[in-house]
Amino acid sequence: MAEHFLRNAIFYELYVDKFAGNFRALTERLPYLAELGVTHVHLLPHYPSPMIDGGYDVSDYLGVRLELGTLDDFDRFAAHATELGISIMVDLVFNHTSTRHPWFEESFQNPQSPKRNYYLWSSNGTELADSTVCFPEIKAKNWIFHENRKEYHFSTFCPEQADLNWDNPAVFEEFCRIMDFWVARGVRLFRLDAASHIIKREGTPSRNLPETHAVLRKIRAYVDAHYPEVKLVAEVHDPIERMREYFGNGDECHLVYHFPLAEALIAEMALGEKGIAEQYIWELSDTPRGSSWLLFLRNHDDISLVTLASDHRRRFLRVVDPESHVRFGDGVALRLATVCERSLAHDTSDTQQREHGERECFQNILEELFSLPAPIVLYYGDELGMKNMPLAAGVRDIRVCVRNTFDWNEAERQKNDPDSTLSFIKKIAAARKKRME
Repeated sequence: MAEHFLRNAIFYELYVDKFAGNFRALTERLPYLAELGVTHVHLLPHYPSPMIDGGYDVSDYLGVRLELGTLDDFDRFAAHATELGISIMVDLVFNHTSTRHPWFEESFQNPQSPKRNYYLWSSNGTELADSTVCFPEIKAKNWIFHENRKEYHFSTFCPEQADLNWDNPAVFEEFCRIMDFWVARGVRLFRLDAASHIIKREGTPSRNLPETHAVLRKIRAYVDAHYPEVKLVAEVHDPIERMREYFGNGDECHLVYHFPLAEALIAEMALGEKGIAEQYIWELSDTPRGSSWLLFLRNHDDISLVTLASDHRRRFLRVVDPESHVRFGDGVALRLATVCERSLAHDTSDTQQREHGERECFQNILEELFSLPAPIVLYYGDELGMKNMPLAAGVRDIRVCVRNTFDWNEAERQKNDPDSTLSFIKKIAAARKKRME
């Protein structure tokens, strides 16, 4: 069963630049989050980065991206968040770095350097042939060839994201120092990005391996020994039986994102069919003591649908994306309000009735999320009913359509409207807090 403060938690996931512009502006916007009932803010990657993958290609784990401000700005933000009772979560991108990270550059330029063994290199690119290839829309295989060196580096995700070698104890030590750095600056939670992928083994998909759990137990032991107030959050997207393993025996991650429940709830909404999520909801309390599922509906990525039954997946795609305009991998890149809009598109030709139906659909699913007895996540802009932004021609990563700039004018308008979606969210957040006290 989750600790009390976790059961009562409302996380708010945001990009600093998309939501506020920079850390100074975000500090000024913190009262908005406090009024919304937010207890934890998840900062999507704020590190220096070439921005090939929305900041998940990190080139410096101990800094702030120039356009977002300085470390001093971060410190002021963290101090004010703490004053308002809001905890900070950052991404610990520990499966890979940018190929422009100094570790990788040294590894590439000097084969004799200790940094060489921070990464996976090959002279022929034939090893680990059964490993999962993520982002097949972007690359055909995981080994990335360097013509000038006649060798390959391994990348599970984008070619510019080189996988780290977690069999090297030095990598663990580096990430302990990274956690030390951010905890000292006020961070209290780390989202472990792509947690299931960190260990690679020949003849396997290089995913969900026993050695991966050994690494997570080692990280948890370090955190427990040095920072008992700090929590680890696993980003793992697999069938429920696999995902449950990331709690360990209460000795791995404190929180695990519940992707199957998110997919099931969204499918119920779009298809108008109850019962898809029922079993997941019944089993929410089935976690080790001090641990919990972390519930959400949408985030910065696509709705992948990998845990939906094939019939539900097929019908869902036929409803929300019949022409495959927003497909990404096995899923779709859609904001929650856009799913509502598309699922009701053919219900009526009356604009007013359709808008009313969309709002009712949208508010009903958010009310269901807020009613569940576990910590929840609100994706920035969902409290306003923000929809997908139009895609520019030639965009490589279609997920950008759910990463809009926050509409502060709309927020101000809705703030003064007691019947708005924003006012509705504030009401159900307050009711949730009272219910769980």
